[in-house]
Amino acid sequence: MVLIWFLLAGIAEIGGGYLVWLWLREGKSWYLGVAGGLSLFLYGIIATFQSFPSFGRVYAAYGGVFILLSVLWGWGIDKKTPDLYDWVGASVCLVGVVVMLLPRS
Repeated sequence: MVLIWFLLAGIAEIGGGYLVWLWLREGKSWYLGVAGGLSLFLYGIIATFQSFPSFGRVYAAYGGVFILLSVLWGWGIDKKTPDLYDWVGASVCLVGVVVMLLPRS
């Protein structure tokens, strides 16, 4: 369930940010900005569904997932093919996520 919440939060945050970007940077309709703002608000709510007790740990771990999702979003939506450094950087971040979320005894 942890991964599902991270994925949903990532889609809400990246999608919301992308809609605001389209509105402000590319002159698209203000409706996109409103939809983006609502999506970003939803992202904040989704993150609270994680079972981890520490806000900082959840957001730090999510940061690593966010980086990978951003690379994938850029590739799939913006059609910007990631290079080797994008993949290596995202992989390093995911290793950090695993380390942060490992169970402690």
